[in-house]
Amino acid sequence: MIAGYYRDVLLDRGGGVAWDGGVRKNVIVADCRRLLTGFLHGAATTAGGITGLQVGKGDPAWDQPPGSPPATAAQAALVDRHPFTVPRRSLQIDYLTGSTVTAAPTNRLQIVATLGPGVPDWPDADHTDSTLREFGLVGVLDGATVLIDYVIHPAIPRDPASTLQRTVWLVL
Repeated sequence: MIAGYYRDVLLDRGGGVAWDGGVRKNVIVADCRRLLTGFLHGAATTAGGITGLQVGKGDPAWDQPPGSPPATAAQAALVDRHPFTVPRRSLQIDYLTGSTVTAAPTNRLQIVATLGPGVPDWPDADHTDSTLREFGLVGVLDGATVLIDYVIHPAIPRDPASTLQRTVWLVL
């Protein structure tokens, strides 16, 4: 069974913890399974690994009762039509044995994204503020970007000087 977890920590301008969301589950979506079977099948398809982490504003209505809808495995893209993508080169991706980083492949991956001050550079034409409400890891299957996992989370309002450290764990 494939499982996913994540933890968000928001740091203030001095590097102190302003908020810690704790460890929570994420949803592994259907395209992750298609990506894995494409990789295992081989020659007839082209499957790339994790190419980035997308973050989005989600739907501001989620901040009001009854709250956000549950994330489902059917999710194929973020609700935000113009998400910000943290590219793979800016992610730290490691194999884990238990909680120890190892060089040898295992059934556990840890992906760490650090969104420093001003990242993403919202507000812009598509975002009235820099609040984040959703994210997902993305990969490539036959040239198309596909979602690997998906999370709808409580609104994280970002001030221009804050840093968000997001850690995602995938257990395969």
